[in-house]
Amino acid sequence: MPAEKSLDQALAELKAAIGGLENAVDMRLEHQRQAADAESEVRRVHEDRARLAQELDQSQFRANRLEEVNREVSRRLVTAMETIRAVLDR
Repeated sequence: MPAEKSLDQALAELKAAIGGLENAVDMRLEHQRQAADAESEVRRVHEDRARLAQELDQSQFRANRLEEVNREVSRRLVTAMETIRAVLDR
């Protein structure tokens, strides 16, 4: 009987150890999945940031170009008004 008890006890301990190992493996796999998800999210954030930075640069370029065109139009209007005044003053 004592041999059976120790065998049953050893089997119970083995089952408990295997269960603990399975839980540890499951937890490790879950942590790896979460880490991969976080890595993927960080990658997406960096891609979005790069895209937004490029769009901002393009918008800034367009704004600068519009400002230059606006100054040129303004200069031409002043020249046209001065020419009209000169013609009317004659």
